[in-house]
Amino acid sequence: MGLVAFTKTLAIEGAKYNIRASCIAPMAASAMTETIMPPEMLKHLNPSFIAPLIAVLTHPEGPNASGKVFEAGAGWMGEIRWERSKGAVFKTDDTFTPSAVKERWHEVTSFDKAEYPNTMGDADMMGVLELSKTLAPNKQSNPSVRFDGKVTIVTGAGGGLGRAYALMFGKLGGQVVVNDVNEQAAQKVVDEIKSAGGKAIAVACSVEEGQKIAQTAMDAFGRIDVLIANAGILRDKSFTAMTQRDWDDVIKVHLKGTYACAKAVWPIFQKQRYGRIVTTASQVGIYGNFGQANYSAAKAAILGLTRTLAIEGARYNIICNTLAPSAGTAMTSTVWPAEMVQMFKPDFIAPVVGYLVSEDNTSTSGCLFEVFGGCATQTRWQRAGGHGFPSNKTLTPEDVLSQWKVITNFDDGRSTHPTSTQEAIQQIVDNFNNTADSSSAASGDDADPESVKEAKKGTTEPHKYVYTERDVILYNLGIGATAEELKWTYEGDDDFQALPTFGVIPGFPSGAGMSLDWLPNFNPAKLLHGEQYLSIKAPIPTSGTLISTTRLLEALDKGKQAAITTVTETKDANSGKVIFETQSTAIIRGSGGFGGQKQGKDRGAATAANTPPKRQPDAVIEEETSPDQAALYRLSGDYNPLHIQPEFAAIGGFDRPILHGLCFFGIAGKHVLKSFGAYKDIKGRFAGSVYPGETLITEMWKEGGKVVFQMKVKERGTTVLSAAGATLVGDENLKAKL
Repeated sequence: MGLVAFTKTLAIEGAKYNIRASCIAPMAASAMTETIMPPEMLKHLNPSFIAPLIAVLTHPEGPNASGKVFEAGAGWMGEIRWERSKGAVFKTDDTFTPSAVKERWHEVTSFDKAEYPNTMGDADMMGVLELSKTLAPNKQSNPSVRFDGKVTIVTGAGGGLGRAYALMFGKLGGQVVVNDVNEQAAQKVVDEIKSAGGKAIAVACSVEEGQKIAQTAMDAFGRIDVLIANAGILRDKSFTAMTQRDWDDVIKVHLKGTYACAKAVWPIFQKQRYGRIVTTASQVGIYGNFGQANYSAAKAAILGLTRTLAIEGARYNIICNTLAPSAGTAMTSTVWPAEMVQMFKPDFIAPVVGYLVSEDNTSTSGCLFEVFGGCATQTRWQRAGGHGFPSNKTLTPEDVLSQWKVITNFDDGRSTHPTSTQEAIQQIVDNFNNTADSSSAASGDDADPESVKEAKKGTTEPHKYVYTERDVILYNLGIGATAEELKWTYEGDDDFQALPTFGVIPGFPSGAGMSLDWLPNFNPAKLLHGEQYLSIKAPIPTSGTLISTTRLLEALDKGKQAAITTVTETKDANSGKVIFETQSTAIIRGSGGFGGQKQGKDRGAATAANTPPKRQPDAVIEEETSPDQAALYRLSGDYNPLHIQPEFAAIGGFDRPILHGLCFFGIAGKHVLKSFGAYKDIKGRFAGSVYPGETLITEMWKEGGKVVFQMKVKERGTTVLSAAGATLVGDENLKAKL
């Protein structure tokens, strides 16, 4: 991260000299990566897939990508950029408190109206400040945010932001350790806290002496709950004039000082299984700035450090976030006009810090926030959909250049927001199986190998599903129906009905019973649910007996893995009428190489790309899942321990059980129904995992008779359902009783 902001600053300073600077985040086999990656991965990560990108970025006639960042590996490459939420603007009076921030936190973290800043100037700070003056007093949360019994270390607290933080914690019942290199300044802040009835102690030393600061806190108060790593210095010079000393001093105080303090409190936080850390970055560390190569690198590196601490601290209930504040302080007074220093008070930053390190914040971790003049926003990476080149062909600079518009396109509906290492490398890993084969057969059934032809001849034994209204209610509750929605939760309601996606339930045991033993190296533990399609053929009975059979529809050979699509037909046992047809595509890792077709057939709505239009959604529904959502949903028939047993989830690489894919598929279907009415089919691609308790956001666009939609996890900003669509049926009633 430090190199990202360093590069952005070099791009700014070098522009007038025709010096361009770009940054790459490559994944390739090397002496470094061979120590952490298995050989089967490394063989796909040939460095020759990175070199052509470098040629394009450095060629005199190449596209101008100065200041830009690219991810690349295994033949896939794409640009990443910063995305900033519109955020929330607060009135900057005495009602601007951590409790006010808590009340509107959902606005701070909403990316519904995102911005894409490139420089520090791409924020109307004066406009925000003027707007805040016109607002009504801020509403406070109940209960309010307090720090009674909590001990907070604030570094660099002798003035400016640190002083504002320390005074706030003292006012809200906390015990404060005031650190500063200036003993007199630190003691003055302690005296202010004590005179207001609070408790505080001063410790005068450099932040590099983190252990001394932590020990002083433990000696005085017996515990530490919060660390605010705030101390900093400036040594601004153009990169040409910057000395080694200028560089080292800034890195030492900001980055090493943050490390030293975090390192000192970390074992304490681990032992008590509680801790809150806020580190201090800067807009300079996000966008770069002329004359601040040292400062930008240090501040961005702090962001990278903090994100890693958030990952390591999650199991210990240690929450870590980074703030990029803009306020008038002794530091900014050297670069800001005097009137601006006076207007942007440190007091306008402190409430956001207060909420982030409070007990009330239980889920926001590893995130970056820009705060200025009463405005709080979240900033995150956005990754272009990018382009994957065949992994079995030599990649040339000309190939890269031919796809440059795709590599750098953020507006084609394919952009993502990876929030974990696993999500970040998924597109690269997926490209392992992107192979060029000009001799591949056409996609007709007669092109299948004998093993597939034979498998297509069979069907599963008919599976009987007997159910009552109780089972319908249980399913509806499992995908979030509430007691107030009587038509879905009370059998006596005149409009009682099954939610449409109930159609995946009766045929689930039949699909699960489909034999795939004909696949080479088949291992059910390596099966991933890729896509789901449901067609509703008739009104859905609210009780009865249904019969389902399943057959193989398509088997594609993706090299190292297989893509298997089965179709399940569900009929009413009495009338013989088809009620549902489901098509389910599974990815089976390690089962490729059976000689099957590479490309599948166009199956209409079941394979439609459903790319979201380039406009704001026509409807958005946000729904917080219950921490018990998976436990409830599994009672509808999917008893996979991955969704309930932590030990089994850990084997799958998850730090806790995940929600069933068909559960959040059903929640999305409920949102479409609420927004646009009944539909006759629905399809989605599973693009990520959901943890019970997370908040789901479904964004929907009406395109003629179809609703195109996607679902995201609010807390992590990651897409979990993509390529999703539903074909509407107007006002047709899809409920029935047998």
